[in-house]
Amino acid sequence: MIKRRNDKISSKDSSPMKGRREGAPDEEQILRKLAADCARSEHCTGEMADKMRRWGIDEEVQARIIAYLVEHHYIDDQRYAKLFVREKMKFNQWGPRKIEQALWAKHVDETIYRPVLNEVTAEEWLEILRPLLAAKKKSIKAQTPYEEKMKLMKYAVSRGFTMDIIEKIKNEE
Repeated sequence: MIKRRNDKISSKDSSPMKGRREGAPDEEQILRKLAADCARSEHCTGEMADKMRRWGIDEEVQARIIAYLVEHHYIDDQRYAKLFVREKMKFNQWGPRKIEQALWAKHVDETIYRPVLNEVTAEEWLEILRPLLAAKKKSIKAQTPYEEKMKLMKYAVSRGFTMDIIEKIKNEE
């Protein structure tokens, strides 16, 4: 980057308004940056809105940009929720509660993520939890079987599994 006299451009500035001396951000530049982000990886409307809020973008401009991104299929919260649920199940071994909380934190509407979570069968959750508990059981130091069960239950709850799923595994033993 060439720095001219009187320009105040910082190489650490990661906002799309980088290098702009006027007070108003360039809406086209913001749109291009966010569209490029969405083309590289899946994002939801909440993430894009949060990013623009951090950049100090006017709410009216935010609404126009999000509407464009949704209309042109850069953003699709339904698609995002499906991918997010499967990814967190497969790679992070999260349970339904932890996934639900993460989607809520990303401002994905419950009417979108609830059906996606309901598509996952109880057996799929059990297939995730069984090996987790088996591995954890090897590392637990407990003096009584009751203490061991409580530690395993606490671990399963911390991974986002519900008590009904935990009970099914407990009943299998």
